[in-house]
Amino acid sequence: MARQPKGTQRPRLPLSRGRVLRTAIDLADHGGIESLSMRKLGRELGVEAMSLYNHVANKDDLLDGLADILTGEIEVPANGDDWKGAMRRRAISAREMLTRHPWAGGVIESRTNVSPTRSRYAEAVVRSLRQAGFSAEMAIHAFFTLDSYIYGFAVQEQNLPSGTPEELADVAEAMLGAVPAAEYPYLRQLIAEHVLKFGFDYAKEFKFGLDLMLDALERARDAR
Repeated sequence: MARQPKGTQRPRLPLSRGRVLRTAIDLADHGGIESLSMRKLGRELGVEAMSLYNHVANKDDLLDGLADILTGEIEVPANGDDWKGAMRRRAISAREMLTRHPWAGGVIESRTNVSPTRSRYAEAVVRSLRQAGFSAEMAIHAFFTLDSYIYGFAVQEQNLPSGTPEELADVAEAMLGAVPAAEYPYLRQLIAEHVLKFGFDYAKEFKFGLDLMLDALERARDAR
């Protein structure tokens, strides 16, 4: 590999708000949002922390920017889309985003400043529901019910065993060995006949619950 002449350096990428935010996301993905600081972010970018304030006003502005990027990774309903399919795709893409960024839920839900990105997202969801015949009250119920399921499932998934099918099978085998048959017959049957035989697919389980919820919301809408 050819060496660079002495006294020369590779050109440094210019600092920008987008680059600051993307680097912050990478750091949070690796160490969690609690490990993210302006000093650490500056060090990762090769600048003094004070230089970051030319691109983000403060830590809150940084978190607002992260929430915008994360929200932008979620598929939003297009005008005129079938509401059920649109809500299903939105929910699945939101879970996928939360799987990529396990810390994201807390950041998105904690932001109180209104931003165009998050306002457009909420507007698209509510518009899809209202145009499908949901009253304003029912649209609120549907929006919050679905989001509670999405974020709640993500938290549960993050705290349950994960890994390859083989690793999950090992966990199930260990659980089976610790559960006496005489005391917990149904639990043992579930582990032995379902988890060990078919595995546990978080995406499949998420979609099962999601479809139940969408069907229930449709019935609730029609009943009103």
